[in-house]
Parts: sequence; structure tokens; C-alpha cells
Amino acid sequence: MATIFIIHGSFGNPDENWYSWLKMELEKKGHTVFVPPFPTPDGQSLENWRAVFLPYELEITSDTIFIGHSIGAAFLLRFLEQSDVKIRAAFFVSGFASLLHNEFDALNRTFLDHPFLWDRLRQHCAQFFVVHGDNDPYVPLSFAQELAHSLGTKPFIIPDAGHFNEKSGYKQFPLLLEKVLGVLKK
Repeated sequence: MATIFIIHGSFGNPDENWYSWLKMELEKKGHTVFVPPFPTPDGQSLENWRAVFLPYELEITSDTIFIGHSIGAAFLLRFLEQSDVKIRAAFFVSGFASLLHNEFDALNRTFLDHPFLWDRLRQHCAQFFVVHGDNDPYVPLSFAQELAHSLGTKPFIIPDAGHFNEKSGYKQFPLLLEKVLGVLKK
């Protein structure tokens, strides 16, 4: 059985969007799922998020799967840069790896203030998936294409998915569940 981490985004929490639903569905299959609560917006910084994540690092193995939503993707990319373990897969939903040039940049800056070490982080994950809506109001599609290119993969573009949040109708996310289970079958 795998250990799976779901990392929420800015202004987020473990109980919103599709996180609880996905956690429950994966746990039904016998997997261990963690959805850590990170400080946001107050106290949101890469340093503070790393401090919250530190106790969970003992759970990371070669069978681990990361799922990051929005700035959660950048957090996981930063983690993979520093990791000594090669994980099984990483899913980045509405993810990005550079400043968005919008109102969220000030809050997200510490995650994105220097270029990612793409070669290094690719060494610490066997398979990458980039999932993005074609009409995301916060993260333009070009950011998903840039992220996928940097990771050596192709993005999965989903029509009318918005930011994959409750406002976009995402209390459940069957396609993501299907993709995660597909990786686990291999």
C-alpha cells in the first residue's frame, strides 16, 4: 500500500474542495493518506510550510505519491529538490512554478523566489502529472504548459474545470482518483 500526500493551496485547508473525498476514496483501497494543514494566508511561507511538513517526512518512501494543488505544487517541487528519496509519482493540479503576476504573488513569493533545480527534482520522482483547467481564473494555462515542459511531461487539460475548487464544482475529482489508482496498479 502507498502513502499519499495531498497539499492544499493558498487560503486553503484540508477539508475543502476534493481533498477529503479523495482521501476517503484512497483510504477505502487501503492506502495511507495525509492532508497536512498549512498556515495560510497568515504565516504562509515556504519556511513555515516546511516546519509543518517535517514530522511527515518519515512517512515518505519510494511508494509515496504527492498531490499538490495550486501553490501546493510549488511546495512539493521545493521538497523534491531537497529530497533524498525517489517517490513514485507527483500530481500537480492547477500548479505553477513562477510568479503569476497577480494579487497572489506577495503571498506565494517565498515558494517561487528562485529558479527550480529541474534536473535535481526530476531525479526524485519517477513520474509527473500536470492537470489543469482550460479556464483557470488564477493560473493561466501557459503556466501549466511551462510546468509540464520543465518536468518532461505533457499536461492533462480539462475543459471548464476552473481552478479545481468548490467554486468550480470540485467537491469530488473522479478523474484524479482514476489516474492515481492507475499509477498504483503499475
